[in-house]
Amino acid sequence: MTEADLPVVMEIERLTFPLDAWSEGMMRGELADQPRTRHYVVAELDGVIVAYAGLAVAADQADVQTIAVLEAHQGTGIGSAMLTELLAEAGRRGAREIFLEVRADNPRARAVYQHFGFEDIGTRRRYYDDGTDAIMMRRSLDG
Repeated sequence: MTEADLPVVMEIERLTFPLDAWSEGMMRGELADQPRTRHYVVAELDGVIVAYAGLAVAADQADVQTIAVLEAHQGTGIGSAMLTELLAEAGRRGAREIFLEVRADNPRARAVYQHFGFEDIGTRRRYYDDGTDAIMMRRSLDG
């Protein structure tokens, strides 16, 4: 992902996360740390961005920062492909484990993460702007 992608990415962000979308400034900050500690990618269909994802890595720990797929393309495998890329990049950077937060009211996303071997490790109460809890998940990247 580059700054040139931001207009489309920010539209997807607002559509996907209407209650707690990141600001363009936050996204620019993430891109500014690329490739040092961040790895952001987009997925295109017919030359149009339909999804994006981001990863943060520090030492041997990685965090999925975000994965967003336009609603019309959810359930098509794009989100799984994005997560596969983030897991691979975390491994390339030497991370031994990867963490994420997912909305407690998003069972579809939780199921995808569980399918990829993530396990619940706790809850962050009222983590999201609308007061929804976040489920913290972790996956080992060893072996």
